[in-house]
Amino acid sequence: MKLKKLNAALGLLSIAAMLLHIGYTVFAYLTFYYDPMLTILTAVPFMVLVCMHAICGMLSVFLQADGTRLDMYPKQNMRTILQRVSAALIFPMLILHINTFGLLKSTVESGQWAAFFLLMISQPLFYGVVLTHVAVSASRGFITLGWLTSPKVQKNIDRVVFIICGAAFIIATFVVLRTEVAMFLTAGEQV
Repeated sequence: MKLKKLNAALGLLSIAAMLLHIGYTVFAYLTFYYDPMLTILTAVPFMVLVCMHAICGMLSVFLQADGTRLDMYPKQNMRTILQRVSAALIFPMLILHINTFGLLKSTVESGQWAAFFLLMISQPLFYGVVLTHVAVSASRGFITLGWLTSPKVQKNIDRVVFIICGAAFIIATFVVLRTEVAMFLTAGEQV
């Protein structure tokens, strides 16, 4: 149970770090302000927490029998299915996310507009995967830590978290895509 509690704490800390990273990124894209040190200060702690959370999560799923058979009662286990599928998708998409800016620049410079379009689509997909994982996992972290025992309170927390994740998705998608289109399409016209 210590592993699951550690994993839950790391997951909740990852959520706070994620919101800080998204907030800074949105600010940077809205204001065209880029500070490499602030980018590192918001991204690296987030990545470290997420990696530790992922390792604990994998150890928990593979080494500890938690009694969850996803093939039984699929409707009741939909959150668990979404949690695990989104977790599995995060890391391959993270590699692309980390390199997106440079890849966008090179596709514009070489006139590869289909690749540019696919990269632009990959960003909201990544945001959606991460925020889906957060939305279905946050209240479970509170339960695992013993901080939440009421199903009614869990439902309220879930609503708040879903609203925050939905707002973060909409804002980040709009601001980042709008700014990148403005930067790169203008650069594409000059090439």
